[in-house]
Amino acid sequence: MSDKILTTTAGAPVPDNQNSWTAGERGPLLIQDYQLIEKLAHQNRERIPERVVHAKGWGAHGTLKITGDISKYTKAKVFQPGTETPMLARFSTVAGEMGAADAERDVRGFALKFYTEEGNWDLVGNNTPVFFVRDAYKFPDFIHTQKRHPKTNMRSPTAMWDFWSLSPESLHQVTILMSDRGLPQTPMNMNGYGSHTFSFWNDAGERYWVKFHFKTMQGHKHYTNEEADQIIGKTRESYQEALFGGIEKGEFPRWKVQVQIMPEMDAEKTSYNPFDLTKVWPHSDYPPIDVGVMELNRNADNYFAEIENAAFSPSNIVPGIGFSPDKMLQARIFSYADAHRHRLGTHYESIPVNRPKNEVHHYHRDGQMNVYGGIKTGNPDAYYEPNSMNGPVEQPSAKEPPLRIHGDADRYSHRIGNDDYSQVTALFNLFDDGQKARLFANIAAAMSGIPQEIAERQLAHFDKVDPAYGAGVRMARQTMDGREPAISVTPQTPQQAAE
Repeated sequence: MSDKILTTTAGAPVPDNQNSWTAGERGPLLIQDYQLIEKLAHQNRERIPERVVHAKGWGAHGTLKITGDISKYTKAKVFQPGTETPMLARFSTVAGEMGAADAERDVRGFALKFYTEEGNWDLVGNNTPVFFVRDAYKFPDFIHTQKRHPKTNMRSPTAMWDFWSLSPESLHQVTILMSDRGLPQTPMNMNGYGSHTFSFWNDAGERYWVKFHFKTMQGHKHYTNEEADQIIGKTRESYQEALFGGIEKGEFPRWKVQVQIMPEMDAEKTSYNPFDLTKVWPHSDYPPIDVGVMELNRNADNYFAEIENAAFSPSNIVPGIGFSPDKMLQARIFSYADAHRHRLGTHYESIPVNRPKNEVHHYHRDGQMNVYGGIKTGNPDAYYEPNSMNGPVEQPSAKEPPLRIHGDADRYSHRIGNDDYSQVTALFNLFDDGQKARLFANIAAAMSGIPQEIAERQLAHFDKVDPAYGAGVRMARQTMDGREPAISVTPQTPQQAAE
């Protein structure tokens, strides 16, 4: 144990650096949690000028066509039957810098901006349905492990596995990352997910919880580590080449759009926390509903202006779509927009690619990037609100239903009483022998050189998922080290492991 006391930047002792301050065990967050706000705001300013995360990206324009009918769940015009909405997509790696190779094993960002008639709706997700952490308090710490070591200026597998082994909630995402799906061949050959739990609300004021899924219609294709090494040896821009080149040739990629719907009060009945970003909703309980098709069909005319300047934020919602008590989502509502204010300027949404297609009226004044020379109210005398100068006024019909909360405000431990293993077991059981063998080998390679103490701590988590999981990784590590396994075995099936 260290004898150093963790403090705020002002020198005050930090009583809890693991759990956000929430209203009730499930949240939402309290803005009085100044330690969380400081942590997130500081992270957004750690690197300039590229994005702190998701720096390397590829994007294109397209359309969202709604073919299904979910109007009973949401009043959002973007989801009404027959609607066609212009949109922009940006895919990215998480950890790499601007010059990183595209074909690296990493989570892929899946950011979408829909230019609806009611304003911009942004869905900022990943190619995985879960994430490494469930409390935003740990997000800056996690990202530090993915970036360069402050002394060596190199990536640190030790830091990565040290954090993961001390954070069992990461198991679900780690297993996906190290599986075949952790290295898609192109942006077109991967799914996208909103990942978080969001909410729909309808004209009757009823709220439903919702998960968004974008299923590739090109099929899943993945590289092994060895294949990716060969690709990177030839080009660092393989994703950009595939996406840009395909669209130029008229090969427009498509994704089937689906939603999972949960009645509001079901959240009190599930055995898992449905607002936990490390969990999925079983399809057997909440089957995906087909909504429409997303198609990318136009490349940017200028990459910097239309893709690099694109600013996506979960805070951009429209009437009929809302948030949930998801602690990670609640923090991202603040941190994404704040990152754009830092990176692009205060009025970043005035940049053409971020500008809504409908009319915009607001009372924000002056500041960096104000290209209008004033506020957008239609009347220079209406620079405050309320006013008698015919300035823009609020629209009560856009108010969403109350968000149910309960419980006392406290820093609740998100690890106490939380099952971080059973959903990973279910995922592991879906893999065939070949997929498991590659999973074991990928993990063994990623663990190369880390301290044995950290490796054993992580292996103990794999054992809890399934004894065959831990045994398979141990055998792969021994083989990679040039040692014969202590006991020569083949990876067991879940049934064999149970026996």
